[in-house]
Amino acid sequence: MAKAAKRRGLPTREAIVNFVRENPQLATKRDIAKAFNLKGDDRVALKHFLKELEADGVFQRRGKRFAEQGALPPVAVLTVTGRDGDGGLIARPMEWDERENGPAPIIAISVPKKPSAKLVIPGVGDRVLARIGPPNEDGGRTGRVIKRLEKRKQAILGVVRKAADGYRIEPTERKQDELMVARDGLGGAKPGDLVEISVVKRGRYGLAHAQVENVIGSLTSEKAVSMIAIHAHGIPHVFAEDVLAEAAAQAAITSADGSREDWRDVPLITIDPETAKDHDDAVYAEPDTEPGNSGGHVVTVAIADVALYVRPGSAMDREALKRGNSVYFPDRVVPMLPERISNDLCSLRELEDRPALAVRMVFDAHGHKIRHSFHRILMRSHAKLAYEQAQAAIDGAPDDKAAPLLETILKPLWAAYRCLLKGRENRQPLELDLPERKIVLSDDGTVDKVVVPPRLDAHKLIEEMMIQANVAAAETLEKARQLLVYRVHDSPALAKQEALREFLQTLDIPLARGAQLRPSSFNAILSRVAETEHAPLVNAVVLRSQSQAEYAPDNYGHFGLNLQRYAHFTSPIRRYADLIVHRALIKALALGDGGD
Repeated sequence: MAKAAKRRGLPTREAIVNFVRENPQLATKRDIAKAFNLKGDDRVALKHFLKELEADGVFQRRGKRFAEQGALPPVAVLTVTGRDGDGGLIARPMEWDERENGPAPIIAISVPKKPSAKLVIPGVGDRVLARIGPPNEDGGRTGRVIKRLEKRKQAILGVVRKAADGYRIEPTERKQDELMVARDGLGGAKPGDLVEISVVKRGRYGLAHAQVENVIGSLTSEKAVSMIAIHAHGIPHVFAEDVLAEAAAQAAITSADGSREDWRDVPLITIDPETAKDHDDAVYAEPDTEPGNSGGHVVTVAIADVALYVRPGSAMDREALKRGNSVYFPDRVVPMLPERISNDLCSLRELEDRPALAVRMVFDAHGHKIRHSFHRILMRSHAKLAYEQAQAAIDGAPDDKAAPLLETILKPLWAAYRCLLKGRENRQPLELDLPERKIVLSDDGTVDKVVVPPRLDAHKLIEEMMIQANVAAAETLEKARQLLVYRVHDSPALAKQEALREFLQTLDIPLARGAQLRPSSFNAILSRVAETEHAPLVNAVVLRSQSQAEYAPDNYGHFGLNLQRYAHFTSPIRRYADLIVHRALIKALALGDGGD
């Protein structure tokens, strides 16, 4: 107890702490003195006592009020970071020193059932001003929203222009005003360059003054076009320091223990685009040797164990939730996770040990899945192949790297793929023929050409094995009665069906009115125009007639794939929904840490 507390009539340290904790808005020196009926010399002693408590780190000052060190103020600015298991919004305080106060508290957001017209309901990523309630029985807090705050504006994007009186910045957003920039504020930019700027001075009259923060390059380059799109759509593309620091602090997992099985001898391989920097899936297949499954195959799909490194509530998790997905442009990728995670620790690199979540699926000779099981493993990719390499080897022209893998790994993979094709043909998913176009850039970032890469069986093999892994994930979580996020795709709306019917009439192709369309109905139309001049147009119009696929907690099936249950599991590096499914599987199957 501090010396000042020894005075007769002065409350104990515990009594004062409890009062401040229970009365955060009535915690000035005068309030405390009044509460404990202190007068005269006792008030002077209280003043010294409170200073000692502040020096000891028990209290901190907020204006005239005292508060417990690390306590929340009665009114605070919060960032909405996600939702709880019941779908309610949760938030964290904007200003919080984790080094001094420990992990930031999670606050349940309370929104009136009948909000006023002035109160805009917040969403994930929003900032709100909220009144913080006292701790409940579980120690949790609730924040009642007072108002939603304006989102902070990102750096302004603009083009440097030469003017008679110096240099100007012409913003890419038409609603923004032109700005002035001094020669020493150009940061090496030249007229015609696209730049990111910050405002350094605003006056009552005239143009605001700015300085260049980042030179993106010539406005004619694809790099510039990508940056304009990033800014126009508000895509977060810069990781905060705490996110990068958290990623850098992660250590590689090099041993199998606890619930992690050692599968480093299983000859899993990655097959990806030649330019891929991250490898989040690996595959292996072999004939099933069980006597009762003649002609069957065992297919193994291993996916990077992102949930091991990205834990719920962490800085990386909050950032990944805000981004939702990686975003791809011709010249760059805006990743969902820092490169330390996506391109290193969670990239299934050739001949390097990596943690993974694997599913082992057994199919009969007709491509029907008999059973499957999930495993948390330590694996080692035995080879990294490009799609073209793998395909060339199967077609009889293996290179030096693929040749040793041909008999033991590649041919069994293709045999399993032919088996899966039988099941796919029975299922009859929508078979659109829409070649993917790829933009090829020159060295200076301008568009060199647009090419249509060939659609190889190697692509289809990986695609079909990933689909089956996703189905297995959904089935496992449903059986465990574990909540999950489905990938769903509704059947075409009636209005779109009618528009498609009118278009097909111009080509004398009938489409029954009011019929319950199935993917096979569209496939019959596509088969009719295949190899004709109308094929590209009909494929495009059929695509536009489809509903938009989406993620949802409620399952209404996937129309395009003709599947009853489907959940993305195979790309947790670049899709937050997949990471949620990983965590659900780890929790449902008791596979260790990371399933919170």
